[in-house]
Amino acid sequence: MDDLREKYLTLISAAADEAALEELRVQAVGKKGEISLHMRSLGKMSPEERQVAGPALNALKDEVNSALNARKSAMADAALEERLKSEWLDVTLPGRQRPAGTIHPISQVWEEVTAIFSDMGFSVAEGPQIETDWYNFDALNMPGHHPARAEMDTFYTHRAEGDDRPPHVLRTHTSPVQIRSMEKMGAPMRIICPGRVYRADYDQTHTPMFHQVEGLALDTGISMANLKWCLEEFVKAFFEVDDVELRFRASHFPFTEPSAEVDIRCSWADGQLKVGEGDDWLEIL
Repeated sequence: MDDLREKYLTLISAAADEAALEELRVQAVGKKGEISLHMRSLGKMSPEERQVAGPALNALKDEVNSALNARKSAMADAALEERLKSEWLDVTLPGRQRPAGTIHPISQVWEEVTAIFSDMGFSVAEGPQIETDWYNFDALNMPGHHPARAEMDTFYTHRAEGDDRPPHVLRTHTSPVQIRSMEKMGAPMRIICPGRVYRADYDQTHTPMFHQVEGLALDTGISMANLKWCLEEFVKAFFEVDDVELRFRASHFPFTEPSAEVDIRCSWADGQLKVGEGDDWLEIL
């Protein structure tokens, strides 16, 4: 037994790779291996011989299997060490800088507008994008025959058959937020109402969904002069100019009196828009 032990332990320790180890395993403890054949011969021995040879063969088999496993683990550790030498990683190096992305232009404008009006004492008010017919039209003095209430101009929600209530609409402006805010807060009040609005309009210059910002100030002693000052201060801050010239043009809106459109002086020199100078006018409201 000592000869077999020394033989296989020496061969195992000298094995160069896993293939050689597997070959030694089959040769020693495989089904037809040398140690396995000795164990089969136990049946031909006398009881006294088996008592001596049996434990010795089992111990030899266990020792060979342990040596095979130990050698296999040592080979794996050595292979990993070699791999780490060739694929080293310096954990002290800074990580790669991935593109962090940028804020969407609409979100950027939204934040800038909110910040400017906040400096003038306005707070932000929000409301649902799916509105009742009353908040979107009736409360704003738009009668039932008004063109904006036609299905060709407004997205209406579906009503179940037999439901005679006015359908809800995708809000066509953020004005319903003003009505809800007045109901909830009363006066005095200074708010802006930014948000998405929807109209059944789609061409080169219009999309069915766009963004709008409305403002509302309720207090005593407020006039059109206050409105013009707010708009002038906003334009100066938003376009980063020191001086602007605004003009009001009389116009009609069913829910405001007096009503006006707002233009700002500008120029289009060399295809570039310059606000606050020039001979042209840009409609902003």
